[in-house]
Amino acid sequence: MALTVEQLQEAGAILTVAETVRAAAAQLRQRFPGIQASVVDPFDMKGETPAVKTGDRAIYLMSSDGHCWSITQDPARASAFVLTGA
Repeated sequence: MALTVEQLQEAGAILTVAETVRAAAAQLRQRFPGIQASVVDPFDMKGETPAVKTGDRAIYLMSSDGHCWSITQDPARASAFVLTGA
């Protein structure tokens, strides 16, 4: 499943208002059932550019060729969210 820019903005809004990053991931899984959502330590994404940043929280978009995962800035190629933050 690919995302639109509007859906990415919605994901950012969910991240902003969620009580915790884990709660945001759960909400993203419900809202976008075709997109995976994981939470990792911010250190794991050190040096990478988030697609969305709000305060100390961030969303990175991941794409897969069916074998390997890579970070993408293109919502149309996204198949997973990786969230970081408090």
